[in-house]
Amino acid sequence: MEDHQIIELFFDRDENAVVQTECKYSLYCRSVAAHILNCKEDTEEALNDTWLAAWNTIPPHKPHCLRTFLARLTRNISLNKVRSDKALKRGSAEVRVVFEEVEEWLASEDNIEQKITERALADSIDRFLDGLAETERNVFVRRYWYMQSVSEIAKYHGFSESKVKSMLFRIRKKLYARLQKEMFL
Repeated sequence: MEDHQIIELFFDRDENAVVQTECKYSLYCRSVAAHILNCKEDTEEALNDTWLAAWNTIPPHKPHCLRTFLARLTRNISLNKVRSDKALKRGSAEVRVVFEEVEEWLASEDNIEQKITERALADSIDRFLDGLAETERNVFVRRYWYMQSVSEIAKYHGFSESKVKSMLFRIRKKLYARLQKEMFL
């Protein structure tokens, strides 16, 4: 079934919308959640929460790209689970490593919400990513959006782990400089 048809089912409040969404996107969304949670039970719970969130959000929201919309829901739900005490006890060491890689320059004495909106920061990062070579952008997104391990990224691209680590370091350094220049930091 095409995405626009699934979205119409949501707008018609037809419960088949959830069934069709799950059939079409469960593998993709499971992959997103699994990379963040590393726990089968939490992954399944995140998927169920994703389908419920889609049901509760569509309508009024009409996503332009259902796949991206569902990935964002899944990612946010999974990250919220990691933040909970229960998930942190069992949760993904990889997620903590990812946050540790960028926490030093995200932490600020000033409250970033008082300076800018989250949207402005996201737009700045989007522009930065648009300026990267495709391979660099892919490595960055795999690491910081999909929370993939360095070894998974290296295997996917046929790189050594040290090359991936080096690429990520250089990209973070460029992003940090850009955010400083734009006065986000």
